[in-house]
Amino acid sequence: MSGGSSAGTASGAAPLAPITHARVWAVAGPIIISNSTVPLIGIADTAVIGHLGEADFIAAIALGAIIFSTLYWIFGFLRMGTTALAAQARGRQDPDEIRAAIQRACLVGVTVGAAMIVLQLPLGGLVFEAFPAGDRVEALAGDYFAIRIWGAPAMLMNFAILGWFIGLQRADIALYLQLYLNLANLALDVLFVTGLGFTVDGVAFGTIIAEWTAMALGLVLVLRHARATTGALFASGDRARLLDRAALATMLSVNRDIFIRSAFLMAAFVWLTMQGAAQSDLILAANGVLLHFFYLTAHALDGFAFASEAFVGESKGGGDRQRLRHAVRLTSVWAVAAALLFALVFWLLGGWFISLLTNVAEVQETARTYLAWAILFPLVTVASFQLDGIFVGATRTGDMRNMMALSFAVYIGAWWALQPHGNHGLWAAFILFNVARGITLAARYPALERSVAASR
Repeated sequence: MSGGSSAGTASGAAPLAPITHARVWAVAGPIIISNSTVPLIGIADTAVIGHLGEADFIAAIALGAIIFSTLYWIFGFLRMGTTALAAQARGRQDPDEIRAAIQRACLVGVTVGAAMIVLQLPLGGLVFEAFPAGDRVEALAGDYFAIRIWGAPAMLMNFAILGWFIGLQRADIALYLQLYLNLANLALDVLFVTGLGFTVDGVAFGTIIAEWTAMALGLVLVLRHARATTGALFASGDRARLLDRAALATMLSVNRDIFIRSAFLMAAFVWLTMQGAAQSDLILAANGVLLHFFYLTAHALDGFAFASEAFVGESKGGGDRQRLRHAVRLTSVWAVAAALLFALVFWLLGGWFISLLTNVAEVQETARTYLAWAILFPLVTVASFQLDGIFVGATRTGDMRNMMALSFAVYIGAWWALQPHGNHGLWAAFILFNVARGITLAARYPALERSVAASR
């Protein structure tokens, strides 16, 4: 059977559409556009604050950003798990389970987000204990944290909504939502900081307003899409399905594994930030600027990883091994091409990009000292991003958890060995961490293929 057909659909159901380059881009293209705006918001935050002329403001935004990246990326299972489960339900052509996927995810999102608000004082104390910054930087970042935490329920709900639409291969709707979120964030940041004279707190206020309004828009689009495709979002019998023990156990197992995996991933970023901060506030600020190269790479390459999640999940739901291979091949070819392009752009324009982010001369000079590591980001991370998408789609989350733990051990070991080389050693260890992620997941890929064939 060719990769463009499926024998795994329900009896009498129409066959799934072939996976083509055009369909890959129909999913990946909107995601690349929308994801690329995510680091652009961080870039805008840094640029708006960076041109106030104080390195402490840049360092505070870098510190606040890594804190919320840590918190939200740990709960990224709401996006990834929802994508996988919705895609597999689509592959089985099961409209009831498609509705249940978003219902369960939203329930988890609002519950976890509310808990983060309730526990904000001990949570804030814990995260700031982990980051040894200067007194003024920590105070500014604390103001940022106290405001941003109120957006947690909205942001986690946004993860669930985006994941659901991606799993249903409606990346166009995901694009609209992300563009609204990020452009609203950008406009509000400029308004509060440039227009009204706020500093770090203005960036935080702009972000939470954008998060809550994007969530409201997303829920409206979910209701409309469900009504047009699977029936009303809350149909008769949905409550029993929502609380079905087997389905809940599957969701919790998938989400638990992704949670642990994401915790290790964000621990790597936390460690990078902590060790940079331990060297000096200047190194912390420079590393914060360079991490924007990584974020830009990650959010662009994730377009193909998200496409992999949708198509691999669909293939897993239909039990079609050939379709899986075809999806992996097509999405990976484009991911590698994009990685090469990004490395070339960073090599040619990296110095200009640093100047765009800040006009503080000492931060510019320090960031340029370590620019070569940023140029390597696309080349060493493309395999890990792509394999993450493949393993999420197949819900092989136990492998993701275990291989991430192993890669993190490689990272800490490399950092320990390379400490005498200072910040260069820290960046080298981070690069080796990402190489290990790709190698270890690749070693588990044959088992993933066998699991898809067995699910037929």
